[in-house]
Amino acid sequence: MDQDTSPGIPNGWFAVGWSTDVKHGEVKRIRYFEEELVLFRTRSGKARVLSAYCPHLGAHLGEGGRVSGESVRCPFHGWEFDGESGGCSSIPYCERIPAKARVRPWEVEERNGMIFVWHHAEQKPPDWEVPEVTQLSDPDWSEPRTFEIEVPVHMQDMAENNLDPVHFQVVHTMLEVPETKVSYGEDKRFMQAVSYSEQETPFGTFQMELLRDTWGIGLSSVESRGIPGAGLYMFSSTSPIDRHHTISRWALTMTRNLVDTAGEEWLAGMTKGIYDDMRIWTNKIHRADPVLCEADKLLGEFRRWTKQFYSERA
Repeated sequence: MDQDTSPGIPNGWFAVGWSTDVKHGEVKRIRYFEEELVLFRTRSGKARVLSAYCPHLGAHLGEGGRVSGESVRCPFHGWEFDGESGGCSSIPYCERIPAKARVRPWEVEERNGMIFVWHHAEQKPPDWEVPEVTQLSDPDWSEPRTFEIEVPVHMQDMAENNLDPVHFQVVHTMLEVPETKVSYGEDKRFMQAVSYSEQETPFGTFQMELLRDTWGIGLSSVESRGIPGAGLYMFSSTSPIDRHHTISRWALTMTRNLVDTAGEEWLAGMTKGIYDDMRIWTNKIHRADPVLCEADKLLGEFRRWTKQFYSERA
């Protein structure tokens, strides 16, 4: 790509599928972090992810492999690899297992209806957890509506939209962009942006808060507050397939008293916003050292914040 200086793959938790994507005993071939991987659910119900290629003769464990207890069995010679450790647990025609007979295991967390994998360029262990989103399982909130889209762009370019207020006017035709306040958690991995505005709703006119939470580069949420006893909430994971291709998964929910009033319009507006950005994302490059003006303060602050999620080798 001409003049493209896309960064590497950031460190953090990234969804590689919905929980419903893989049933007990099912094996799937997936690609994330510029790696071929195999996703499977063991007989006990655990979601596991391993590097895909068998160390024996290189067969892809996700192409014809099958679950055997807590392991995945290679389709070529039947070698089995434990889903938690990655070690070879059985060779059907040999009692002695070579010490090097193992594949890389990836740390997995299943939460919020998604399967998350920890990626670190230096293979360091997780040092923070995927947040538990109570709205997605609260009986006072609607059954989450899910949405998924693949975009040919580096994942950071998608994440930057959150702190790029001017584009909301130009791309999304907002009349004005409210002032945004940004704060950070103690460990600096968490960031919250809050905007305030007056809005007309089916329940009247209210002073509204729009809270945008971000955990690392890939996990984010948007919550609308201000209508007494009512709320709208979106949680998303944006995951890198490679440096130039990204998958974003959204789970959207609302308090049940909004489902038949503002709910459908809000859902439609949120997903429409993604498609408004698609032409820009599809045809842009990543500028590692962009020319910013003084009004791009939030965007510059976001760029500085994201640096902590990249290893030097990336």
